Amino acid sequence: MDTLFASASRKIPRSGKRRICFPITSRAYYGRSQLLIKKLHAHPDIELELMLGGSILLDKYSRHIADDIEAGGFTIAASLFNVIEGGNHVAMAKTACLTALEFTNGLHAIDPDVVIICGDRFEQLAVAMAAAYLNKTIAHIEGGDLSGNIDESVRHAITKLAHIHFVTNADAERRVRAMGEDPKYVFNTGSLDVELASRVDASITTDLLNSYGVGHSVDVTRPFLTVIQHPVTTEADNRRHLETTFRAVSALDMPAIWFWPNPDAGTGEMAETLRHVREHHEAATERMRFITNVPADQFVSLLKLTACVVGNSSAGIKECSYLGTPVVNIGARQQGRLNADNVVHVGYDADAICHAVRTQLRHGRYGASEIYYRPDASQSIVDVLVTAELYTQKRFHEHAVEASLRT
Repeated sequence: MDTLFASASRKIPRSGKRRICFPITSRAYYGRSQLLIKKLHAHPDIELELMLGGSILLDKYSRHIADDIEAGGFTIAASLFNVIEGGNHVAMAKTACLTALEFTNGLHAIDPDVVIICGDRFEQLAVAMAAAYLNKTIAHIEGGDLSGNIDESVRHAITKLAHIHFVTNADAERRVRAMGEDPKYVFNTGSLDVELASRVDASITTDLLNSYGVGHSVDVTRPFLTVIQHPVTTEADNRRHLETTFRAVSALDMPAIWFWPNPDAGTGEMAETLRHVREHHEAATERMRFITNVPADQFVSLLKLTACVVGNSSAGIKECSYLGTPVVNIGARQQGRLNADNVVHVGYDADAICHAVRTQLRHGRYGASEIYYRPDASQSIVDVLVTAELYTQKRFHEHAVEASLRT
């Protein structure tokens, strides 16, 4: 215990710049936040400290990601191993607890002025809690959205801990104000995910795509599906729901790229199901390729080429809205989230999924929607982080609630 306390007490010397800590706990967050990270790193008045944790340090989800980050010219202030393996609810809860412990030590040592929290991941809530108790100003990206899953509760909980809010759309801005947050610190900057999607002009080739993952080759010059289905932590039937999607995709008889589920509770049974069908149902998977992840720019390129995205990923709601990619969203994980016309919602029914996909294939691509898009979202966030007056003691703003109810 004495050693632990001594290690946590050795703070990094200050440079006189505004020190901003960016905890990154998944490869997706790193990929989608690259524009923001680069601008923070390059700003002359900011000292950027990156902290890695969560699935980004696990090879099965993010192999060599630390090397990629350092190759980009960034310095990693701390790598904190905080994941309890298991892929179930107990492991998820214990990971959150361990995250709070590990990141408390890390944040105390780095001693930042601002801690940036992205989105709605359960480990990000633990980081936000630790930062709040350490009297750090918390900047939250993507508050105010609605969705299913435990994510919505986590997102709103982070909002109540955070001091500066960067939301992605007008509805989210109204909800954050309705939660009693100071309107002076609520900024509608648009989505970093969509800003990246708007700027990627690279293409992904068949050879490059098939260098990832396992399974059969998929020709990206011909129509194919992309399947991204993650666990819904508030439901008990993730295995059965995945099997339903698998039956539907098999029945469509199209090439398909199938992404591995993220490490939320329920991922264990879903991953086991995918391994089983891949190994024991060769005929049904003879046109499928299974991939853990690809770099962010290549992922956007893949979405651009995809005939239809199937599953429950937020990428179908946000990035695909701007790209015009048809989407069939399954189940409750994205329930209530603002979406454009490119999204068709269905339940856990194989026939309904097949019908929706065929309808989307007949429709083809949609026009670009800007419901999540604002020009230069990352630069807008940087400008606020450099100039905003920082504070730690929060107050409930009654007038903000009343104003939001009138709109």
